[in-house]
Amino acid sequence: MSDTKPLIILAAGGTGGHVFPAESLASELQKRGYRLALFTDKRGGSYSGVLGGLETKHISAGGVAGRGLIGKALSAFSLAWGTFQAKRLLGKMGPRVVVGFGGYASVPTMIAASLGGYASMIHEQNAVLGRANRLLAPKVKRICTSYARVDHIGGVDSSKVNFTGMPVRANIIDVRNTPYPVLDETSPIEVLVLGGSQGAQVFSDVLPEAFGKLPTSLQDRLHITQQCRPELLDETRKRYVEKGLNATLDSFFDDVPQRLSKAHLLIARSGASTVAEVTTVGRPAILVPYPYAIDDHQTKNAHALDETGAGWLIPQDGLDADQLAIRLEALFTTPKTLINTAAASLNAGRPDAASRLADAVEELIEV
Repeated sequence: MSDTKPLIILAAGGTGGHVFPAESLASELQKRGYRLALFTDKRGGSYSGVLGGLETKHISAGGVAGRGLIGKALSAFSLAWGTFQAKRLLGKMGPRVVVGFGGYASVPTMIAASLGGYASMIHEQNAVLGRANRLLAPKVKRICTSYARVDHIGGVDSSKVNFTGMPVRANIIDVRNTPYPVLDETSPIEVLVLGGSQGAQVFSDVLPEAFGKLPTSLQDRLHITQQCRPELLDETRKRYVEKGLNATLDSFFDDVPQRLSKAHLLIARSGASTVAEVTTVGRPAILVPYPYAIDDHQTKNAHALDETGAGWLIPQDGLDADQLAIRLEALFTTPKTLINTAAASLNAGRPDAASRLADAVEELIEV
């Protein structure tokens, strides 16, 4: 990697939704020859891949809104100390651009970048601007988004906003051109169920019963692959066995891209990474947003997919076995609906999101 190109600092930490786009951007920027460093919180020592190989600085960070007076005081102190740390490090390292990916781990670094006059940008993964990014939006030069419309951007200058999309892992892009699997009156029906990093209990509670209400002719063709919470694996497996259904269950699948490419239908939560991955591959999805997400951002993500005709939103409190069985039977017996929805999903994907993000960084370098 050349040392003649300027240094880019990435500020990321916390959940995978914040880290995956940072990883994708880092990979793309490395290909373009840039020097990179990562500013993160104390959890950043466990990163693998490209991020794990970067020069890493650990910055003190507290939640944007602590709980109670003591919590707020500790959070404010941590934020102030982290901003001081980051400002000092930025002064020593002299980056050309600082990029933040939301979450409280990025806040001190991005505030320090603003105070120091460094070119800066943020990336928002969801269809709702997160609380950390809301705080930072007025201070940065660019706001890159995963959706064409994002709530809570507010009165920010529209010229700062760049719809890049949500970067996905390279192995997801690798299967983008896999054709939608053949679905006729006799073919197997592959259903993939993903519940986020920990699985979703509601899927274990409702799906075996819903699949069990389908006509026998459809049940015989079904193959269900479902991610479950570890503590629910045995009970969920027992439910499928009692219904006589063919199901593969595990708490983690390391070959999700291949399983997604073979799926006729995805049933999942609607986190930013899941929505980006299913639209990159181009598969129809029933999305059940996690109802307790901050600012209900998963519902907004699912709405965005639903509005493009790329899937269907079902609120968790409306996930009823009887109604779901009716919908599944209609979908499986009218393959054209699934095929058309798969095409809309593929059209909604932005496989070049990492490249668009890197372009945005280079635009700031040239300003």
